[in-house]
Amino acid sequence: MRILAASLVALPLISYAQGDAFPAGTVANEHNINGADYPRIGKDGRAHFRVYAPDAKKVEISFRGEMTKEADGYWSLVSKEPEVVGFHYYQVIVDGVSHADPNGKPFFGMGRWVSGIEIPEADGDYYAIKDVPHGHVNQSWYYSKIRNEWRRCLVYTPAEYYKNSDKRYPVLYLQHGMGENETSWANQGKMNFIMDNLIADGSACPMIVVMDNGNIESFNIKEGETRAEAMKRFGGEFPQILVNEIIPHIDANFRTLTDRENRAMAGLSWGGLLTFNTTLNNLDKFAYIGGFSGAGSIDLANLDNVYGGVFKDRKAFNDKVHVFFMGIGSEENPERTKNLSDGLNSAGINTIYYESPGTAHEFLTWRRCLKEFVPRLFINQSLSAENR
Repeated sequence: MRILAASLVALPLISYAQGDAFPAGTVANEHNINGADYPRIGKDGRAHFRVYAPDAKKVEISFRGEMTKEADGYWSLVSKEPEVVGFHYYQVIVDGVSHADPNGKPFFGMGRWVSGIEIPEADGDYYAIKDVPHGHVNQSWYYSKIRNEWRRCLVYTPAEYYKNSDKRYPVLYLQHGMGENETSWANQGKMNFIMDNLIADGSACPMIVVMDNGNIESFNIKEGETRAEAMKRFGGEFPQILVNEIIPHIDANFRTLTDRENRAMAGLSWGGLLTFNTTLNNLDKFAYIGGFSGAGSIDLANLDNVYGGVFKDRKAFNDKVHVFFMGIGSEENPERTKNLSDGLNSAGINTIYYESPGTAHEFLTWRRCLKEFVPRLFINQSLSAENR
């Protein structure tokens, strides 16, 4: 079985390009490898796919249907409907076997390495690459005694970090969702460009952002285990890894402000649940909390007893937690998050609710949530931190 990207087969590509046969009004997907012409995105938001697989019997694009075989060994497909704006995963399925598209840069999502298309957002300026000072996203390795393994976190440092060797910074711990890993926020989420732009225009104070693996890359049910038991176990070790290993590692290797007033955590989807399970059980270490389409919930009928009684003293909680943020997309049943936020507010727990218009359970929702969340962080501490 052969599957080759059009951009990797020189002669067909040259004849195709010389024939000027690209569909009118289309441009190459921004996540294609250099030199690849497909997939293409049309002005109408439809995605155009083209893959070389001359020996295949059937080729599909995941979530979009079966491709049409052409005489030259290529297969093609155009989205039936305009794609929703934002970032979307896809795979090429050749005779029943799923592959990342050889034309595309890899993204870890859906529990595997896949491909992605980007449908431009009209007001996506906040995550665009601009001529502003850019921060750095670096790898930082440490050994976990809890997991008995070497682990990697990705660490964003603001543009000024290496220009000022004395200044210390607050830290945001930012978690990915189910089937993703520590690379997802920087790759799919464009986190670093969002941070660069917010810091550059003065909307957010400079901060360090840490992205680690929440141990939720692949969901599996062990023999003799129920699905409910597996879900409870899923990522269950991460809160103690973060508190006992990641935070000490970051504080020892980066110029951080180490008190709770300068530490925040947020996560998307299942990472939102991990955020609640970590922060609400460790309010001595976190003053800012964010859930973006967060999984799980809080039992409002038993509010005084959940999470070890952290909500029982309403005033004490509100004094400690400066921002309790809950965001979700308008197209992913937002009532569950809206009702939770409203219920907590009615009970005297201060929350901030944000609804992303027109988006579902997808990275455009979470990019917008990050944009709304980050400017609220460390406002009271940013000025005093300059002198520490």
